[in-house]
Amino acid sequence: MDTSLDRAKALLAANPLVDGHNDLPIAMRLHAAYDFDRLDIGQPAPALHTDIPRLREGRVGAQFWSVYVPSRLQGDHAVSATLEQIDAVYAMIHRYADTFGLATTADEVAKVFASGRVASLMGMEGGHSIDCSLGTLRAMYALGVRYLTLTHNDNVPWADAATDEPAQCGRGLSPFGEEVVREMNRLGMLVDLSHVSADTMRAALRVSEAPVIFSHSSTRAVCDVPRNVPDDVLAALPGNGGVCMVTFVPDFVAPACAQWRAEAAEAAWAQGVNPRDLQAFFPFADEWKKAHPKPDATLADVVAHVEHAREVAGIDHIGVGGDYDGTDTLPLGLEDVSGYPRLFAALLDRGWSEADLVKLAGANALRVLRDAEEVAADLQQRRGPSLATYADLDGDANAVAGRAV
Repeated sequence: MDTSLDRAKALLAANPLVDGHNDLPIAMRLHAAYDFDRLDIGQPAPALHTDIPRLREGRVGAQFWSVYVPSRLQGDHAVSATLEQIDAVYAMIHRYADTFGLATTADEVAKVFASGRVASLMGMEGGHSIDCSLGTLRAMYALGVRYLTLTHNDNVPWADAATDEPAQCGRGLSPFGEEVVREMNRLGMLVDLSHVSADTMRAALRVSEAPVIFSHSSTRAVCDVPRNVPDDVLAALPGNGGVCMVTFVPDFVAPACAQWRAEAAEAAWAQGVNPRDLQAFFPFADEWKKAHPKPDATLADVVAHVEHAREVAGIDHIGVGGDYDGTDTLPLGLEDVSGYPRLFAALLDRGWSEADLVKLAGANALRVLRDAEEVAADLQQRRGPSLATYADLDGDANAVAGRAV
């Protein structure tokens, strides 16, 4: 008789698991300067959460690779670093062509998955990557980027982040920020609301004509941290058509881990380390936890978020976004990308139907991508590229760091 794990593996072999967020590109930048000879992910790579053997074991069918750069990079530096990240994804796909295939549409995801490879999409993590330029946004789309997370941990001039001090006077998005959302809709680029403030979430839902995503966020009712999605926003997703892709980050899924993170952040600030700068904070946290052991999160904690999101938003509006290689620790049972079948087995054991698990795995995410493509096709018949500028709409040219205006 097949076990729940056997059934989960069979389900994911037949239906694409679409993960919303994996930070392997920035991990390769930090560990090996993008040199796949120095760090060959075709072999087991213990320094990472992600390598090809574990992707295969985890039955990953499609992956949004994050082309994230730290928000301490601004202006042209942020743009060029993002381009390097995109280049690294292309290099990875080319080098491991028997494992990966580029995908920029829902149909291409299905085609690559049918070929037995991992469909590879790209998402920018933070509006600093476009440097307040709609032309840069369009160029990134032309290079294959299919979502933009409006902020990372720090505000951008036109949008508030969840973990920074509000700057938009409660509106979340400035007029230029609203124009960014509208231009993303026209392009067919998904509006990603992970990392943004609740006010920004609500503003984007009001403005967006296409479904939005949360590429890697969990639920605030289960773990009360700003990075998670409040219930009123989850409840609004059916009206928008969007999807919340539940993340596995312990500090966002387990209240005890969230408390530990808050205490570590306070200690970091006291020593001059900005906890919003993950490249600075993670080494600090590694040292700090030697004297202050971090609690464990578990697979059951993630299950609680998935089920709460289903209860509030509905089965058609949930997905998964692990955030592998973008966090320092992970829940027991989900330590690397091989763990997805264990999550789906646990949900089978809790009575989830296979039809509902197919939606969670990737059908919902692909429907959102296809819907965004249809909205874009319609909008492109009615309006051309926006020529608006930050200075025109927000009236503060000096706030655009590093750009000639």
